[in-house]
This record gives sequence, structure tokens and C-alpha cells, in this order.
Amino acid sequence: MTRPTDTAQTPATIPELCLGAMRRHAKPDAVNFKHGGAWLHLSAEAFATRVRAVAAGLADLGVMKGDRVALLSENRPDWSIVDLAILSLGAVNVPIYTTQPPDQVRFILDDSGARLLFISGRKVFRHAQEGIKGAARLEGIVFFDGAVAEAGVDTMTLEALERRGAELDRLDPQAFDRHLKTVGGDDLATIIYTSGTTGEPKGVMLTHANFVSNVIAISSALPITAADISLSVLPLSHIFERTVYYVFCWNGVSTFYAASFDQVGEYLREVRPTIMTAVPRLFEKVYHRIIKKGTSAGGWREKLFTWALGVGQRYAELRDRHEAVPPLLEIQQGIANRLVFAKWREGVGGRLRYFVSGGAPLSPALSYVFLGAGIGILQGYGMTETCIVAANRPDSNKVGSVGLPFRGIEVEIDAEGEILVRGPNVMSGYYNKPDEAASVFTKDGWFKTGDVGRLDKAGRLYITDRKKELFKLSNGKYVAPQLLESLIKQSALVNQVVVIGAGRKQVAALIVPDWEALASAIPPPADETQPTRAAWRRHPAAIKLVQREVAQLTSALADYERVRRVALLSEEFSIDGGELTPTLKVKRRVVDEKYHDTIEELYNGASAKDD
Repeated sequence: MTRPTDTAQTPATIPELCLGAMRRHAKPDAVNFKHGGAWLHLSAEAFATRVRAVAAGLADLGVMKGDRVALLSENRPDWSIVDLAILSLGAVNVPIYTTQPPDQVRFILDDSGARLLFISGRKVFRHAQEGIKGAARLEGIVFFDGAVAEAGVDTMTLEALERRGAELDRLDPQAFDRHLKTVGGDDLATIIYTSGTTGEPKGVMLTHANFVSNVIAISSALPITAADISLSVLPLSHIFERTVYYVFCWNGVSTFYAASFDQVGEYLREVRPTIMTAVPRLFEKVYHRIIKKGTSAGGWREKLFTWALGVGQRYAELRDRHEAVPPLLEIQQGIANRLVFAKWREGVGGRLRYFVSGGAPLSPALSYVFLGAGIGILQGYGMTETCIVAANRPDSNKVGSVGLPFRGIEVEIDAEGEILVRGPNVMSGYYNKPDEAASVFTKDGWFKTGDVGRLDKAGRLYITDRKKELFKLSNGKYVAPQLLESLIKQSALVNQVVVIGAGRKQVAALIVPDWEALASAIPPPADETQPTRAAWRRHPAAIKLVQREVAQLTSALADYERVRRVALLSEEFSIDGGELTPTLKVKRRVVDEKYHDTIEELYNGASAKDD
């Protein structure tokens, strides 16, 4: 099968793009999901048939072009089927994260004016029901699984909707194409609400053309073919994974769905993907798991593991800098590859060609570790407002950068270091917020990303931090917290970290430890037979150990950037706790307010009290 990169054949809309590709590739395992302990396969033909049936069912319910339809579900084939059915009618998909707090669910439903809500099942409904009940324009709910009678509006199951739609499609098979012909590239496809790290969410408006142009540009730059297999783990409600699904659909990739991160280890071994998208948090967890297993082996096995780790990192750094690898190191790398790294690659399925990482910075040290093991991670960059802007390529992967912009996308750095983006991938505006939309564009059409970065001589983009998150110390020096946090998270002792220091003399960090790793590294607090987390976080030896590790990891930075003090926290930062957005971005203002006393004690030198 040939790769569809000829722009003369480019479709105008997302349904044309995906359903046309389904017909062209005609794969028996276009989408796949696990049920009852077994993998079930949905052919391209069956997938397209279900899209037509759902679209007909929606039309029968009165959904018309321009209507907003919300979608609240974990990853599963139904998500993609309903998405394409909504778009085939010219209606607008409003995705909502399953982790979104009820008040934000209500805001999104009301602000978008969604008429209908698709929801996966009872568990997700119970979490969000206070936000769903009483939503201003919501007329009905369609449940993927069993319907909930007490939803407060008319309810039905996806199965019933699909059954009705299939009958209508049989009676009038031309209806679907008639609807599809009314949809154009400039029509609104989706409203994706941003995470709201600094205020209420904003509805990003993206057209069919925004997505289609991005899919074609990415497909022309990355080696993706119909022989590839992908494991979909990131939420499809996120711009990154949703765009990637369209890319994989266009190129005929077989997609296997995972509903949560907890399934990743098992599914990697079963699916054995060749391409996969992920976020740095996943790589950090995998890395810590590998380190824990390797260093707990004891004896010669532990020594071999530690030796291989050092060899692989030195080898990867030289290759990344295009420097000559000494013959002895080449031999050592071969030995480490056979005895240690081959097992790592088997752990991710054994046939992975590359990962693509997005959503947050990935530390160079972590990239080198995986690269040395023969597992390539291509960092990419994008935003809800811009789709996917840039990514490294397998044949020109540069650790630390997010690669070259894709074809047709322009990137510039302004006088203050802010990254500007212009191209067919950029949003049309914020829903119901024209003034805010106008404020993020320059007069000549550049979108102001709010990210700070630089371009090298080859045109590769490097991200430094978020412009709003840079903070100034009392000595006037600016600090980029994301850089420091990515370094600190390399420690097996660190689960989560937030760097602080605005207006202070020194940089400090709030750290949620990996309690198991901490307990295995040092004796427990005195007079504690079963130490609580509160006791551990006050334990001088624990604080000293974490502080020493953090100091080592940040030792290569400028003196003013190094983390001088740490406070250990008992509870994880979470979405429910308010410190994280649904995309796991830190709400720094919330953290500052919630841990105000701990921060003051940290800088005043007092012993931290229980938080």
C-alpha cells in the first residue's frame, strides 16, 4: 500500500479523510479493543458502517449542522466512531475529560450550548453528574454502556441509537453522503476547552481544515505506514492524541485502545506496537521501574545493570552530538545491548520503531537513557490552539529539541523570546471570547503561544518554559521551573515536584516522594513501628537524602538555578485536589496558596509541620 501524501487528493473534511482512508486500506483490524480478556478487532468496513449508523441516529434526533454535541468517555472505539459521526453531519464535537471536575463539566456544557452528551457509563456519570444535571441546553444523554435513568434528561444507549440509525441508513443509503456534502473545510469541527491553569477554560475553535492540513503535513514528514501498529493511551479528548488518531487513520495504522495508564505495561507486551505516542510522565514511570528492578538484583547483576546504564548514556550522547564513538565504547555498547538493553526493548513489545512524546518537556538525560537502550523518543510540540507544530524525525532526532516545524507551519521567536506560530493549523478563535482571541494574535496573524524558546541554525525548535511560569528571584535572575522539574523527576525518589522561588533569594522545591523507594533507601523514623507519610516527610534523614539527590541532579545548572531547599509533602498533587489540570499541568497559583505555610517554613528555616 502506498502512503497517501499527494495533496491533490487531499480531502476537505475529517470524515472524508478518515472514512476514505478506511476504504482505501480496508484493514481487518482497523481498530481494536480488549473485552473479557480477549482482543476484539473491528474491520475498516464495520467501523465505517457504525459511523454511518450513528450519524443517521443523530440526524433522527434532530442534530443538525452547527449543533454542539459533547463527548465524555475514556479511550475506546466508540469515542472515534461517535466523533466521526458528529462531524459527518457538520455538527461540532465538544470533548470533555473524564477527570474534569463537575463544575468545569457544567461550564463546558453551558458555554458550548451542547444539545446532546455522549458518556461512557455509570462510573463516569456519577463523577460528573452534578455538572451534568441542570445544564442549560442539554436535551439528552447517550450512554455507551447501560443508561442511567436518574440523569434528569432523556437517555438512551448507543446500541439503541445505532440500531435505529442502521435501519434509517438502509432505507435511505444516500442520506449520509448528502449530509457529508454540506460540510466544508472551513466549518467548525470541534471546541476543545483548555485546561485553565490560570483561569476558567477557554473553548478553542478548530475547523476541519485545521486538522486535515495538520494530518497531511505530519504524514509527509514522519515514516508511518499501513504496516504500523499503535497503542492509543493518551485521552482522545486531548488535541495531541486526537490529531494522532487522524494521522494513523489516514495512513492505515491499526490502532489498539487502552482506557488507562494502568493497562500500558500489559498491553505493550500483548500488542507489541511499532509506533506509540506518550507523555513524559509515562517515560518517567517506566524509567523508575527499570531502575528499581535493575538496582535491586544485587551482586553481579546489579553491577552489570549500572555499568550498562552508564555505557548506554555515554554512547547516546556522542551519537546525538555526531561525535566519533571510541572503539572500546562501541564494543561495550554491543555487550550492554545484548545483556541488558534487549530486555528493555522486549518490555515495550520488542518491535517499537519510535515513541513520540508531547505535552510537557522530557529531560535530556531520560532521552539519552532510552536512546542508549535502542528506544527512540521523538519529542514534539503543539498546543490546543495550534494542533501539532513540530517534531523530531527518526533520522534527525536531536535530544532536547522538539524538532523541525511541519510543512506549511511557520515558527518565529519574538524579541522577548516568545514562540510565535502561523499556518493553516492555527485555531479560528476562542468560542464566545472574541476579545481574548484577538489578544493572542499579532496584527500580521502570528499566534502568541505563551511559550519561550529558541531556534537553532538548522531551524529546530527548543522550548525553554511557559512565559507566565518563568519567575524572578530577588536578585533579578529569571528561573524556568519546567526545566528544573524535568531534571529532578529523573530521581527514583521523586514522584512529583513543583519548583518555587518567585521573589526569594533561592530556588526551592515541593516534592512528593516515591514512598516505597524512600523507605527502602533509609531506616524509618525513630520510635515509629509503622511510620505514616506525615512522619516520613518530617524525617531528617529523608529530607537530607532527597535534598542531596536533587542537588546532584541540578549541579550542572547556573548557581542561581540550583535547588537549595526541599520540602516533602504527604499527599500527591491531583486533579481532584485542584493542583493539576485534566492534562496534568500544574496550577502553580493553587499550589502556592495551598502550601503557603509549608513554603514559608521552608524559606524561614523552620521545621515543616504536618501538611
